[in-house]
Amino acid sequence: MDTAQGESWDHIASLYDSLSAVRGTEFQQEIIIPGILRLLLLRRGERVLDQACGQGAVSKSLHSEGAEVTGVDLSPRLIDIARRRSPKAIRYLVGDVRRLDSLPDTEFDAVVCVLAVQNIEPIAPLFAESARLLRTGGRLVVVLNHPVFRIPRQSSWRWDEERKLLYRGVDRYLTPLRIPIDMAPFKDRGRKTTWTYHRPLQTYVNGLAAAGLWTNALEEWPSHKSSQPGPKAKAENRARTEFPMFLALRAVRVPDAPAARDASGTPFPSLPA
Repeated sequence: MDTAQGESWDHIASLYDSLSAVRGTEFQQEIIIPGILRLLLLRRGERVLDQACGQGAVSKSLHSEGAEVTGVDLSPRLIDIARRRSPKAIRYLVGDVRRLDSLPDTEFDAVVCVLAVQNIEPIAPLFAESARLLRTGGRLVVVLNHPVFRIPRQSSWRWDEERKLLYRGVDRYLTPLRIPIDMAPFKDRGRKTTWTYHRPLQTYVNGLAAAGLWTNALEEWPSHKSSQPGPKAKAENRARTEFPMFLALRAVRVPDAPAARDASGTPFPSLPA
């Protein structure tokens, strides 16, 4: 199985759709989509690419704001769902967002990648393709599970009995990790697995810079939920507001960007001139 096919969510399309519903998950509705729209500063008629669009929840929101939207996903089943549920004006394509040869250079004013970058490996081609497809001055907004506090199997809530505080414990951070996620552990254990890739924050910012995409905004979004009354409710609500669920990065396509360098001073690979 090639990398792209292995990352397709076609085998869990029905399950994912049942979790996300028609309008997207509660987190998408309450936190992510409003945050994306705020960061994008969309103008009516702008051309926007929704990378790894799934069943089109974000694409539809962008369209409702007056954007001309193209959604791309590796899963034919999710694209079929998106087409059936969306306005005809939204263009949906099946494809690997790391290589979209059917789309011309500088086709878009903006690109969004929502809760997908952590499921894609490698990410350098994703950022390079985003840069190719953006006009100079165009912006990319990436939203991901927070790479510091939300690391599958390496972070968790912990209780300090003496201080009566709920806090976030992180066991590993700088080491890149490939982690299996069982999407149906109680019904179909081990048969509906996807992969997530943990990377430290520097990988994203430096990777964007190497592609000529300069980060000019960073936001950290906590959960909007609150606990039911109980002995730990106050501590839970405090912790929920202190440890964000999501990280959002906005980067702008710039011409002739100097090469980003790693900690040793070695330049990251950059786009050809």
